[in-house]
Formats: sequence, structure tokens, C-alpha cells
Amino acid sequence: MIRESLLLYEVVKFAATPLTHAMCRPHISGAAHVPRSGPAILAANHLSVLDSFLLPALLPRHVTFTAKNEYFSGNPVSGFFMRLGRSLPIDRESAHAAQAMLDEAAALLERGELFGIHPEGTRSPDGRLYRGKIGVAWLTLKTGAPVLPVALKGTEKVLPLGAKVPRPAKIGISIGEPMHFEGDHTKARDRRRVTDEIMAAIQKLSGQEYVPVYASSVKASNGLA
Repeated sequence: MIRESLLLYEVVKFAATPLTHAMCRPHISGAAHVPRSGPAILAANHLSVLDSFLLPALLPRHVTFTAKNEYFSGNPVSGFFMRLGRSLPIDRESAHAAQAMLDEAAALLERGELFGIHPEGTRSPDGRLYRGKIGVAWLTLKTGAPVLPVALKGTEKVLPLGAKVPRPAKIGISIGEPMHFEGDHTKARDRRRVTDEIMAAIQKLSGQEYVPVYASSVKASNGLA
């Protein structure tokens, strides 16, 4: 079943890639930093629901992303692609569910695969870069997998917050050099330090204004999902 699912994924990816290029006209820099084999964590900023689709669609290797539960159940099209790409669902309101997702991601990395994550935890409400959550640090310190900082640019123009239908717009994807970290994944101080270093690397690539608070807090105060 897994083999058939992966074959279908590759067929759909092959068919969708020309459409992705036509719609988004992507410019990708730093793709050579993605290892041809072995584990790595792609840590990207988050501007649009499309972000979790674009990297898997445009990179040669399969990338498993995490995504909130609503992407699986709220829309049949996004749900289909999330399941097809073996995305890991997460209930952002449950600490137990979040840890379960991280355990699955760690197992995936230990098998030598690529894992994608948006450390901000939710889409930016205003295009700025917000404080990262420490799951990405837990993963790299737990598994030893390198982190590749990724900056997405212009994806919010293809599918803005609240929009249902994508529109043509040029996007950019910048992938930084692998980052390796030392520390104890069980220590909050190490997790915070590593997360902040990763966010600083993303900010350097993206050029976004950095806001040292969680995006989820800002969205909650403004009544946004």
C-alpha cells in the first residue's frame, strides 16, 4: 500500500509540476544545499497555505511536511494532497498531539528522509516573521539531522490569507546552508537557543521584519484563525 501511494504521489507530482511553474514562476536558489540522500530538516517561514505544497512539488526529493488538522478535513482537495504526500497532521491545541507528531518526524529523520516544518506554527498574519516554536530544535538536537533554513517569498500573493482560488504570481525560494547544532533536546534553554538561531537564519534569507512574539498570539488577539 505504501509503495502504491508513493508511486501515485510521484505521478501526481510529475503532472502538477508544470502547472506549478506556470502559476508561480518560481525562482529557487540554494537547492544544491538539499542533500541527495540522508536526513535533513527544512525549516521555512510561513506566508500561505501553499507553502507546504510548494517545496515538495519543486524539490527532487520527497519532503514530508507537518500540517494542521484543518488542512486534512476542511477541504477535500488539500486533504487529498496532504494524505498523498504523507504529511503529518497536528492538533495545535494539544501538547500531547504535538509531541506525537514530533516523535513521528524524528522516526522519519532517523530513516534518512527529509522533513519540512514551519517553526512559526501558523501563517504570518501580516508578512512579518514571528518567533519560532521549539519543536524544530527538539528534532535537530534529538536526531542530529541538519537544519536547512528556507525563505519563501511571494506565496501570499498566489493564495492570500482567506482566499480560495490561487492567482498567478512570481515566488522565490531561498535555501540556506545546513546548520548543525549541539545541545540537549530535553533542556528548554538549549531548545530556545537553537530555535532562535534558526529563525535568525530564516530572517537573513527572507529579509522580513522579525517580531519576537508568537504569530498565534497576534492572530488570536485579532480574531484570526
